[in-house]
Amino acid sequence: MFKDYLHLHFIIFLWGFTALVGKWITIPAVELVFYRTLFAALGLAVLMKIQNTTFKIGSRAILIMLATGCLTSLHWITFFASAKMTTVSICLVGMATTSLWTSFIEPLVMKRKVLWYEIVLGLVIVGALYWIMRTQFHYAVGLLVAVISAVFVAFFSVINSKLAPRYHHNTITFYEMLGAFGGIVLFLPFYQSYFSEGQPIAWLTFTEKDVYNWLGVLFLAWICTVYAYATCVEIMKRVSAFAVNLSVNMEPVYGIVLAALFLQEHQAMTADFYWGAAVILVAVLAYPLLKNYAKK
Repeated sequence: MFKDYLHLHFIIFLWGFTALVGKWITIPAVELVFYRTLFAALGLAVLMKIQNTTFKIGSRAILIMLATGCLTSLHWITFFASAKMTTVSICLVGMATTSLWTSFIEPLVMKRKVLWYEIVLGLVIVGALYWIMRTQFHYAVGLLVAVISAVFVAFFSVINSKLAPRYHHNTITFYEMLGAFGGIVLFLPFYQSYFSEGQPIAWLTFTEKDVYNWLGVLFLAWICTVYAYATCVEIMKRVSAFAVNLSVNMEPVYGIVLAALFLQEHQAMTADFYWGAAVILVAVLAYPLLKNYAKK
């Protein structure tokens, strides 16, 4: 179990880079997710062929995975949109509400009782967010978009925790990326008509100006998805969705440090921001202690 948590935190550290990469990539969030899901699905298909992993599962399971993939694409769109609207740090702190939403959603889906300490920790995190936003109110819309993104994470994480024991993690991730890509393709006409502010879709080109965009997209697709997302699904065979999402609350901490190093965002953050981030960190670390205490 310790090895799983160690592996999980390495993955979360990698995810700490995603908002930074999303900030660096110049194409809008929808186009970014279009390319990320396309290359992730292609990469997984090749990997599954090499490893001789089966594509054949029941049609009902495929439909569930495709629908879950649509939720994943909505998470990524709102996540990258938030990162572009506000700072990386604020975006990642908004994502820390994932554990609160999971504490409500997981008992409903898994048909288990609500655990008092999950609710308490979730509320502590919300309190920390309020503390942060007292002095960062001009980022309120970006934070709200990040919180909406966190709700999508809670839903697809709980669904994946049910799928993980029954199917290979690469199979799950392949169909979810396929569903995410398909959802984006279907959304593109509406996006161009109602959400792109009259701008044409920003397709990537094979010119010098898009070199870093290609590198960023491939990093997100193959490192943060084919490897990290699929491995996280595999870890869910042994670790609950709430425990995973509570650990993912470390992503803001890692991301804030990275944003300070690479984007100098620490110059724009107040002391209240760092106090709030510290409370979130304490809540994450307190989870296993409270879980053991409740079992006594």
